[in-house]
Amino acid sequence: MAATIRRRLQRGAASTAVAALVLAALTASQAPAATEAAAARKQKPAPPADTPIDGGSTYFTDRPPLHRPAPPHEAHGTGQGTPLGTGPAEAGLPATVLAAYEKAASAVDASDPGCRLPWQLLAAIGKVESGQARGGAVDAEGTTLQPILGPQLNGHGFARITDTDGGRYDGDLTHDRAVGPMQFIPSTWSNGGLDGTGWGADGNGDGKKDPNNVFDAALAAGHYLCAGGRDLSDQDDLDRAILGYNNSEDYLRTVLSWYTFYRHGTHEVPDGRGVLPVHRGGAGTSGGDSTGRTGSGAHHDRGSGTPGRKPDKGGSGTGKPGKGPHNHPGKPGGSGTGDTPGGTGTPKPKPTPETPTPETPTGPARLTALERVGDKDLSATAGAEFAASPRVRAKDAAGKAVAGAPVRFALPTSTGARFPGDATTVTVTTDKDGLATAPTLRAGDKAGAFTIRATAVGRTAPAVAFGATVKAKPAPKADKLARTSDKELTATAGQAFAEDAVEVEATYQGKIAAGAAVTATMVTDDPKKPVENDKGPYFKDPEATGDDKDKPVRTLTGLTTDANGLLKLPKIYTDMHAGTFLLRLTTADGAVLTVKLKVAAPAAS
Repeated sequence: MAATIRRRLQRGAASTAVAALVLAALTASQAPAATEAAAARKQKPAPPADTPIDGGSTYFTDRPPLHRPAPPHEAHGTGQGTPLGTGPAEAGLPATVLAAYEKAASAVDASDPGCRLPWQLLAAIGKVESGQARGGAVDAEGTTLQPILGPQLNGHGFARITDTDGGRYDGDLTHDRAVGPMQFIPSTWSNGGLDGTGWGADGNGDGKKDPNNVFDAALAAGHYLCAGGRDLSDQDDLDRAILGYNNSEDYLRTVLSWYTFYRHGTHEVPDGRGVLPVHRGGAGTSGGDSTGRTGSGAHHDRGSGTPGRKPDKGGSGTGKPGKGPHNHPGKPGGSGTGDTPGGTGTPKPKPTPETPTPETPTGPARLTALERVGDKDLSATAGAEFAASPRVRAKDAAGKAVAGAPVRFALPTSTGARFPGDATTVTVTTDKDGLATAPTLRAGDKAGAFTIRATAVGRTAPAVAFGATVKAKPAPKADKLARTSDKELTATAGQAFAEDAVEVEATYQGKIAAGAAVTATMVTDDPKKPVENDKGPYFKDPEATGDDKDKPVRTLTGLTTDANGLLKLPKIYTDMHAGTFLLRLTTADGAVLTVKLKVAAPAAS
C-alpha cells in the first residue's frame, strides 16, 4: 500500500510540474499592461478561507493515464477553440457536460477577462468532484438524472456543518452534504458568496439556480475560482483557487494532473458514455449508495489523519488534524490508519487501486439494457391523465429479464406534465418479469410535445425515450341557448337597458355547457338574411379608450358561459331610434337565440 501511495505522489508531483511549466509560459507571454491589470485585480478581497465549496467532502482520486492524449483525429472546433475528435477514453468528455464547461468559461471571460479561466480547469474539478456528473448522466437541460450527494458533513472526518437548507438541496435535515456535479454545499450555494447571496448561478438561462444542473454549477464554480481578483494564469492564484475548493494537497495535485491532461487534448462522447471513476477518496463512508460518491468496489486511500486524504498543510499523517477549513482542531477525526474515523486498529487488507474488485453480476447488477415496451407514443388532452404510462423491461447481457432493478422516469421541468405528488421524477423497481411501469401521468394545461426518459439507476445502460404529446382541450359544445327570464326588455331611446338585462343559459344534449363560446350581434329583421344592424341598440368596447370608448359596437365575440353554463351580456345602450330591434346569440354548434329589444320614443318635452 505504501508503494502505491508513493507512486501516486510521484505521479501527482510530475503532473503539477507540467501544469506549472505551461502556466509559467502563459504568464511570461502577457504584456506589461496585462500584468498591471492583474496586480490591480488582486487588491480585491479573497473569499474567506473557512468557506470551502465542497465542505471538505470526499473526492475521486483517479489519476490521468501516464501517457498524454494523442492528437485527436478529424478535429473540429468548439466554442473555446479546442479541437475535439477521437482519442483515449479518459480524454472523452460527455457532450452536455463539456458544453457546460465551455459556456461557463465563455461567460466568465466576458464578465471577468482578467481571470483567464480555462474550461479545462472546470473539467478537472468536475472530474475529481463527481466523475463528470457520473459519466455524463444528465438530461437534455443538463440536470443530473439522479442526485449526486457527498457524505454527511457531521465532523467525523469532514467539516461539521449542521443543516442550513432545510433539506432543500441535499434531503438531509440534520447536516449538510455536498450536492451536484460540482459538489457545492448548500450553505455555500445559497449564502456563501462575497455579497452574502451565495455562489449559486443560472448557467442555462432557465431562471433557476440549481446545483444539480451542470450548467448552473459550472458557472458558479467559475465565479468562485475567479473571486478575489484572481488571475488563474498565475500559479499561486491557481493553487489558491483549487485549495479554496478543498484544502488538501492531494486534492490540489489530483486536480492539477487532470487539468494538465485535458489541456493536451479532449474529445466529445455521448452523454452517459463517459468513463466512470473507480478509485475514490472518502472519509467516514462505507458501503454504497446511488449518488456515486462512494459505493461497493470503491477503494479509499489511507495513511493520513483524515481517511481518504493525504495530509493537509500542517498535517502530520499521524491522525492529528492539520490546518485548513476541513480539519479543525478539536473536531472528530481519524486517529489511526483505518477507514473508520477515530479508529485505532489496523485496517483490513483491501485490493490496491490498481486491482479493483470486479463486480459480481447478480440481481440488478446484471442489468445491461432497458427495452421499451409498446411502440406508440403517449398522448393526452390538456389537464387530463395519459391513458397509458411509460413502461420498460430490464434485461441482462443474455436478454433475460432482471427483477428488482430501480428505474428512474424523468420529465423535462419545462413541461406542465407531472407524476403524482406534482413530481417530475419517479423511481420504480422492476417486477419479477423485469417490468417497470411509471405511475399515472397527468398532462399540463398547455398543448405541446415533450420527451420522457427512463434510465437505470446506478447503471450505464442507455436511456429509453418516450415521445409524449399534449393536445389542446376541445372547445366546450352548446347546442341550445335560452333566456333565464321571460321579462320583456324595454328602454327609452337615448338611454340604456337595465344592467345585466339579458342573461342566457347554454346546454349541450340537455346538460350544462360550461365555457361555451357565444357571439352576440344586433341584427336587422330581414327573415331571409339578417345582417348586422347599423342603428338601434348597441354595446360599448370595454377596452376602447379616448374618443373610441363610446363608439357603438353591435357585434361581440369571445363571450363564454360560466361554470353553471350562464352568460350575462354587457350593458346595452340605445341611440335615438325607436322601435323593436333584434339581438341574435349563436354558438359554433348551431345554437341560435333571438331576443327582442323594444325601444320607446322619448316623451315630448
